[in-house]
Amino acid sequence: MFTPILEGQRYGHAVGKVVCIGRNYAAHAAELNNPVPDQPVLFLKPSDAVCDVRSPVRIPEGLGEVHHELEVAVLIGETLTRASADQVSAAIAGVGLGLDLTLRDVQTGLKEKRLPWDRAKAFDHSCPISEFVSVERVSDWQNLSFSIVRNGELQQTGNTRDMLNTVIPLIAHMSETFRLNPGDVIMTGTPPGVGPLVAGDKLELSLEDWISLQTTVVNG
Repeated sequence: MFTPILEGQRYGHAVGKVVCIGRNYAAHAAELNNPVPDQPVLFLKPSDAVCDVRSPVRIPEGLGEVHHELEVAVLIGETLTRASADQVSAAIAGVGLGLDLTLRDVQTGLKEKRLPWDRAKAFDHSCPISEFVSVERVSDWQNLSFSIVRNGELQQTGNTRDMLNTVIPLIAHMSETFRLNPGDVIMTGTPPGVGPLVAGDKLELSLEDWISLQTTVVNG
């Protein structure tokens, strides 16, 4: 089981599940010609999907394009069930970055057949995550800037103020369906600029001035 790092130390719980939201930035929905949903589109990644983003990023071969989707990731520190906003705020342990790797060609084919697209989202190593910094650093959840640079060119840049479903109410909504446990990770959606990764790519990820890291992409 993968154990996340919180401010330089191993967290007390291994990652359990990852709860994700799709189409949480209108501009990203538009770039994929998807309608903006009238309620959050939720999906899960299993614990086996989680890995260290620095290790490096592994992408499957022979399954078409693998797209990067950079997201603010939230580490849960206390159990949440049908939680209030105040309970959510008190239960968050840390904030970091994650890549929601997506088999785009596989996803498109499944959506055309109106089939679930878990194969495109929940495969092994499909959720590389960074170290988490303490929640105490966050003064405003809706003003967090983040970006990814690929081979020296800016690919995605976003700010949480552009979310359709804001962080604390979103996690409260998730807890109505999914019991959230210590070690679970919330992925909060991606801004526009997603695109394919290939082996040999060099990536630079940043969140505010708290996280700045480099990694590479390999087949595997």
